[in-house]
Amino acid sequence: MEFIIDTINLEEIKDAVDHMPIVGVTSNPSIVKATSPKNFFEHMREIRNIIGEERSLHIQVISKDCETIIKEAHRILEEIDDQVYIKVPVSYEGVKAIKALKKEGINVTATAVYDLMQAYMALAAGADYIAPYVNRIGNLGADPFELIDQLQTRIITDGYDCKIIAASFKGVQQVRDSLNNGAEAITAPVAVLKQIFANPNIEKAVDDFNTDWYSIYGEGKGICDL
Repeated sequence: MEFIIDTINLEEIKDAVDHMPIVGVTSNPSIVKATSPKNFFEHMREIRNIIGEERSLHIQVISKDCETIIKEAHRILEEIDDQVYIKVPVSYEGVKAIKALKKEGINVTATAVYDLMQAYMALAAGADYIAPYVNRIGNLGADPFELIDQLQTRIITDGYDCKIIAASFKGVQQVRDSLNNGAEAITAPVAVLKQIFANPNIEKAVDDFNTDWYSIYGEGKGICDL
């Protein structure tokens, strides 16, 4: 199970990595726009410095034709490092690009997945991660969790070395359902993951414990003060 975050905000990344078991960072042009760094590659290199080599970094291409997608992928790898996962939307040209990039041994995350057959194409093309858009699929009237379940069954049955990285979330329930239906990873905004800890009962339980402790040893006297 992998928790990955959708952001390129440096302070947000530092905070999330410090507090939660985050194993990677993903971005796309819309996520980049939210922060709008002046120097894109310098900014992404700083993200790598923050997360280290042990965590994954996923960066999306913007071109729509295979030839330019591959050129953009090479530029990204040259500017940052060869461990970056190149995010490629699963279009007709995108699948061609995924095949070509995998022949070069490049890490690929297949993104913008709305349909099971689209996911199967990315799987057969060799993608390392496949990202179904959970909330967007649901908004279109389809069942994203059925897609995840069936895709995971195919991965196991045929022995593919590929992980489902569910994406596009509006709440914690969607994250939970994605993991429970077979996604090995999720990539979500930090704000969505922080909702996990927003339950007021958590704070109340801690306060109640502290009240009982202080009633024995004195107000404000913690364990380290004994």
